Amino acid sequence: MKVGDKVWISPDLTLLKRWISGTVIQVENNPFVGTVISAETEDLNVFFGREEMFKLTKEEICLP
Repeated sequence: MKVGDKVWISPDLTLLKRWISGTVIQVENNPFVGTVISAETEDLNVFFGREEMFKLTKEEICLP
């Protein structure tokens, strides 16, 4: 992932019932936990976490 990529953000980070869309604003290589992604949603909320908590929007995800 790189800055500017469109991603889905996991409900584990947002505490919502479904994945939400966002845009990557920062990618950090953290020596303790690995790659950390920061993404901003349309309503300007920022969520960050391990790379596993984000999926590129071009990947197909089944949303409930």
